[in-house]
Amino acid sequence: MSNLVKWVFTLCLSITIQQLTIAQQAWEEVISADGSKPHARHEAAFVQVGKKLILLGGRGIKPVNIFDVDKKVWTNGATPPVEMHHFQPVVYKNKVYIICAMTGGYPGETPLKNIYIYDIKKDEWTQGATIPENRLRGSTGNVVYNGKIYISCGIKNGHIGDHKNWLDVYDPKIGTWTQLPDAPRARDHFQAAVVNNKLYVAGGRQSKAPNETFTHTIGEVDVFDFKTSQWTTLSQPLPTHRAGSMTIGLGNDMVVVGGESLSQDNAHNQVEAYNTSNNSWHNYPSLITGRHGSSVVKYKDHIYVAAGCGRRGGNPELDTMERLKVD
Repeated sequence: MSNLVKWVFTLCLSITIQQLTIAQQAWEEVISADGSKPHARHEAAFVQVGKKLILLGGRGIKPVNIFDVDKKVWTNGATPPVEMHHFQPVVYKNKVYIICAMTGGYPGETPLKNIYIYDIKKDEWTQGATIPENRLRGSTGNVVYNGKIYISCGIKNGHIGDHKNWLDVYDPKIGTWTQLPDAPRARDHFQAAVVNNKLYVAGGRQSKAPNETFTHTIGEVDVFDFKTSQWTTLSQPLPTHRAGSMTIGLGNDMVVVGGESLSQDNAHNQVEAYNTSNNSWHNYPSLITGRHGSSVVKYKDHIYVAAGCGRRGGNPELDTMERLKVD
């Protein structure tokens, strides 16, 4: 057996073992030590900074909820200065950046004109730079790569229309905003993730309220190569088409969690992963409670998801958290 064949065999075997290990796990509900819970919310976001998991935003104006993983308790942080929802937060230098969020009520929400920053150390919100007028939108997929924040796709006119296939990069160090090549297709209500130097844009839809809000889900997964600045589309679409899903990169996997669609009234509990090494989809264990409109984060050897909504649309908002062992 040649060295190349041995290497390929070893790689495939390790991937299979990793996938089997995760498949044998199950999500478990996380109960706080003192009975505390976060505020029920959806179209919100969940991030990890140090040993803290931070739940923020959502419809209405709710204080930040902070979960101390070691103490296993929830506490409240500062209330944001404005209502903000429909965003994917990113963490830069231990601060949470909210870029291209929406505010206001369904279906005519409007994009926030500024970046907002939450500093957990100071428990303080600040208003950041103004977003260029010609790039305003909400419900984008945002990631940090090499110290810069990449903002993909989105929708400008609430849930009604004006979908965007834009890609921009914001440099928080010097405050510059640069336009990059457009994605192959527009989408909203999705999240993005980075895996092996590539940006993956998965799930989502083109919302067309009031009659076709949930109709036009998108199965294609678009991929931006940071090194070549070019887009491609995976040959294998997302197995379960849905929007409002949560996405995270785990090793070689791009993982899509939960969501909502017209195919069922309950929020989706499916967790599907695309392995970028063998170019195939495989299943993670299903969520205990299907949900959409939040985020998934990794802390040590688990991934966590909190809050969101348990049915298609806006009710019921959830105040639960669950986790899955992945290492």
